[in-house]
Amino acid sequence: MNGLVGQLRTKKNMDSMIEWKKLLVSLGLPLAMGGIAGYCTATEIGAWYAGLAKPFFNPPNAVFAPVWTVLYVLMGCSLYLVSRGSSSTGKKWAIGIFMAQLVVNLSWSFVFFKAHAIGWALVDIAVMWVLINITIGTFNRINKAAAWLMIPYLLWVSFAGVLNYAIWILNPD
Repeated sequence: MNGLVGQLRTKKNMDSMIEWKKLLVSLGLPLAMGGIAGYCTATEIGAWYAGLAKPFFNPPNAVFAPVWTVLYVLMGCSLYLVSRGSSSTGKKWAIGIFMAQLVVNLSWSFVFFKAHAIGWALVDIAVMWVLINITIGTFNRINKAAAWLMIPYLLWVSFAGVLNYAIWILNPD
């Protein structure tokens, strides 16, 4: 009996241990994508973006970086929880959808800020919104906490979509 209890304790300890490499990759991936987007589009914020008409509810520019940083950390934690789930096709699909929405997230910055294609950025953000919802649904089947960690991101992207739409209306091509 002691052998079985010892095995269970070991298994329990293994399950509760943080897999640091997996955690660092999970956090690093969204943070790196956000960093790339921010670095590549920063010059447009003081130039092109500053000259756009914006709605009354547009947050100050200083709000965006800290909000996105928190969201990327939450996304990374969510990805980590799912990556620790049992190996299955569902897990691979969930991570694949997560990666797809992350790529669409990155592309939005380039479409909006570099290409100055506000209408196309709205299409991009709509696709991102759908993919985030699918990600949340697939994550929920693997780890409920992972799904909940994605909700602030969904809410912010919903707000960003409304903001993108308002900017598009206020700045017709």
